[in-house]
Amino acid sequence: MSFKKDTSAGYLANHMARLFAAGLQRRIKPLGLSPGQFPALVALWAKEGRTQKELVELLDIEQATLANTLARMERDGLISRRASQEDGRVQEIFLTDKARALEEQAIGSALAQNAEALAGFSDEEKTRFLDYMRRAIAAMQTVEAGPSR
Repeated sequence: MSFKKDTSAGYLANHMARLFAAGLQRRIKPLGLSPGQFPALVALWAKEGRTQKELVELLDIEQATLANTLARMERDGLISRRASQEDGRVQEIFLTDKARALEEQAIGSALAQNAEALAGFSDEEKTRFLDYMRRAIAAMQTVEAGPSR
């Protein structure tokens, strides 16, 4: 059996993800943002005061990766961390005014990247494509979670 990248779901998904990230990078770089920061910002734009643990679970990324991303975001003046009022050992993450001011442009950039990528699709094809992607993700998350979860 030989490997053919044009029939490999993994190869194609990875290639598409890299192209999406590059396109998003091109669009949000002038805002001072990077694609790695974008998921955390989206989660915090939806609800501030999340903990790092909540973000790790919500974004489904490694704790160390998120810790590094949050450190850069704090350095860049996008977030601040404050001790939780319920449990002082826990840090809650809040957006700065700078990050709040970027939301509309950043989300617009992401929507533009999605529109560019799906420009050749009908509305029905877009709906099916996104459904197929969610199903593939769910299938892999089920396997990843294993029987112990």
